[in-house]
Amino acid sequence: MSYLKNTLRDNRWACWLALACLVVPMFASYFFDDMFSSLSELFKNPEYLELGWNMADYGFYASGYSFLCIWGGLIVCGALLDKFGVRLVGSIFVGMMVGGAALVTFAISAGFDPKVSLTIAYVGCMLFGLGSEIAGVSVTRSIAKWFKGRNMALAMGLQLAIARFGTATAILVAPMIVKQKVLGEMYTLAETNRPALIGLAVLAVGAVLWAVFVAMDARFDKETGETDKVDTAEEDKFRISDIWKVLSNPRFLMIALLCVTFYCCVIRFKKFGVSILLPLFGVDLDIATVLLAMIPFFTILFTPLFGALVDKVGKATLWMIVGSAFNKIVSSLVNDVIMPAVGSLLKFNVSEAKLILVEAVLDPETAEIITPAVALSYGKFIQAIIDFLIIAFSVFVIVKLITVIREKAESRAKKAEEEAKKIAEEEARKAAEALPAKEPEPTTNELLGEIINILRENK
Repeated sequence: MSYLKNTLRDNRWACWLALACLVVPMFASYFFDDMFSSLSELFKNPEYLELGWNMADYGFYASGYSFLCIWGGLIVCGALLDKFGVRLVGSIFVGMMVGGAALVTFAISAGFDPKVSLTIAYVGCMLFGLGSEIAGVSVTRSIAKWFKGRNMALAMGLQLAIARFGTATAILVAPMIVKQKVLGEMYTLAETNRPALIGLAVLAVGAVLWAVFVAMDARFDKETGETDKVDTAEEDKFRISDIWKVLSNPRFLMIALLCVTFYCCVIRFKKFGVSILLPLFGVDLDIATVLLAMIPFFTILFTPLFGALVDKVGKATLWMIVGSAFNKIVSSLVNDVIMPAVGSLLKFNVSEAKLILVEAVLDPETAEIITPAVALSYGKFIQAIIDFLIIAFSVFVIVKLITVIREKAESRAKKAEEEAKKIAEEEARKAAEALPAKEPEPTTNELLGEIINILRENK
């Protein structure tokens, strides 16, 4: 067996084992971050919480996650990651993530005054947030290293899907371990601390698996002669003046604005979603929890599929552009052609099919709707799935066709280049044959013989 076949990179099971070690810390990070998302309703009545936090306190605590990240933490730590490598810096920040979570768990279980516990928990959340973000960067870089030339996009998609599954798990599990009580009953510190203890335990498991990965990665580098550090060219090294160049770039500002909008709307809604859904729709806690857990659902389902398609066919940007262009056409096809045809066969409008969770409240005199019904519109969900399948198939065909045409063009160009090279070599050979043959040069003995003859004649 050759040397290369003995390396971890060429062992696909080792690569997937490395991925398994990397995704657990991310799952745990997302779980711990969202452990109170479906319990936010508790903070509306702080007088019934032994912890004593109100909604403003909970919001302040949750904001701690981003504090160090915003004020330069990510930039500085990213530079450290390049300089000292994933194993060292990643281990420090995985440790910081677990340590911050432990500090939060201690703060909400020790029985301190609400303001004291909030301050300690905020510091813990800051450390946890910065540790989680740098650990995430370390995980991404490690996946890119281990899956280079393999199913990298699929591995990236699986990592993101499993991390988001941590969010969904936290949202669904937290109300099960902190049972809803009748208004007026007290929630003890032990009860409100249960999600944090579970999250901390999962983080500890993640830290152990990270240590396993570090050992595997060290062996990987030893076998391949690589390093987990990045040699940055002089012109690419970080300078303070580069910050202004980035901030004045209009493309960066547009992307940053998009990200800020997403995090302001989706991520913050997730923290208070249950508290918003309960009074808005009058649904039960279980239903509100399920609705909130639907936020990461499509990420969990479709990100690995998209990654697998990118690995198989390539052209990720082209997939997204063509998919966006096809969206309107396919939506019209499904809405105006396919769904009406299916509805005529089934004798009902599939698009309007829904499961009523809470009946609408009507005015008994005017029959006007006072409170609209709450329903799961599974017909529209089916319609969205049909949209996706048609778009995916259409884009697959288009990208495949483009790939085939490009490969044929490259093959023709390569063939023409080879033929031109053969013609040039043949012409050079003929030109060489057309030259008059050179007389063979005399050997040393012949030259010596001629010299002796000349000397005899001159005697």
